[in-house]
Amino acid sequence: MKHQHPPGPSKVPGFWLDDGEHRNWLKAEAIRQLTFFAASERDGPGFFTLDPAGRPLPDDTQELHTTTRLVHSFALGNSWRHPAADRIVDHGMAYLASHHRDADHSGYLWALNGDAIVDGRKLAYGHVFVLLAAASAKMAGHPDADALIADVSGILDKHFWQDDVGLFKDEWNRDWTPFSTYRGMNANMHAVEALLTAYEATGQEVYLNRAGRILDFFTARIAPAEAWRLPEHYTQDWEIDRAYAGNPMFRPAGTTPGHSFELGRLLLQHWDLSGRSGQEAPVRARHLIEQALSDAWRMDGGFAYTLDFEGNIAIASRFWWPVTEAIGAVAALIKLERQTNDEQWYRRLWTFASTHFIDYEHGGWFPEIDDAGQVTSTIFKGKPDIYHSVQACLFPLAHGLSRHVSDLKDLARRS
Repeated sequence: MKHQHPPGPSKVPGFWLDDGEHRNWLKAEAIRQLTFFAASERDGPGFFTLDPAGRPLPDDTQELHTTTRLVHSFALGNSWRHPAADRIVDHGMAYLASHHRDADHSGYLWALNGDAIVDGRKLAYGHVFVLLAAASAKMAGHPDADALIADVSGILDKHFWQDDVGLFKDEWNRDWTPFSTYRGMNANMHAVEALLTAYEATGQEVYLNRAGRILDFFTARIAPAEAWRLPEHYTQDWEIDRAYAGNPMFRPAGTTPGHSFELGRLLLQHWDLSGRSGQEAPVRARHLIEQALSDAWRMDGGFAYTLDFEGNIAIASRFWWPVTEAIGAVAALIKLERQTNDEQWYRRLWTFASTHFIDYEHGGWFPEIDDAGQVTSTIFKGKPDIYHSVQACLFPLAHGLSRHVSDLKDLARRS
């Protein structure tokens, strides 16, 4: 049973990001999430996936992005001094080394069950999350982080990075033999996230420069030519593949507006880290974010999951994560410039999330609602992820567009 707690004062003038009551609510919600997902830790290696009440599900399959996202999220929790943070980060780092790391062929295995390899593919999507976890762990002070950064960076260089185009290719068999020529935006978008975090953690310019090349391709070349919508799928030569339709969760056809929110926020982060030269990046970021808000927000609230190339709804399902990413993106726009319309969106998004997705009884967020606005499960099992929703709470708390960890540490010290 859900309880509807307001995410901020209902009639406060100005901006919620400046209001103490809303900021305290964000802190409390982040802590509730971290406390709920701390129960993911096993007595042995790896993590559980949790049911809606926080109990372990019987399926023991552990996927690489789940392991790495837990490490990253609890490394952020370390910034906020959550008591379980160091323990979960350490547990995840050990599991990456002992199980996901492929001792026979190098790289990181996609899915495991106990000691058995369920899916040995080497995916760019998974490897950039390893880099994200390693970089976040470094900022949390983990002793093994530098070695993991070096290892996964070398693998990304050798097997995935295409320097001639400035993008990452997607996938290999376990032994690094090719099995497809697929190219995709999703892995590259998360690569930007990982590269920027690695730059913040290490100061190495190569990470910032590569993130910039990926952003230029998608936000300066592709998006303006596609009415500020971002096609997901590409051919081997990086031409848009308009006929592609793969996995309905990870590779749906058309465009995914939630990714426009993420890429818009990351574009602002890169611009900030690069010295805020010019105004082209903020203009592009606003175009991406506003187009996705306009296209995908349903009349009954929430975002349609996918659109066609003209912005018409293709998959109307309402998941939690596009709302969380829109919150982070709009919060970034508000940090850049206080505009009333952005504030209206920010309040609308948090009010919808509070009413429909946040589980105030057990903790965490429900992954999906149906057309009647009720909790449902058509794709996800249990509560599979803290990553999106905890960032939606913590990133608005940080004052800057980049270097969120140092901002959060400063805030925690003063609280």
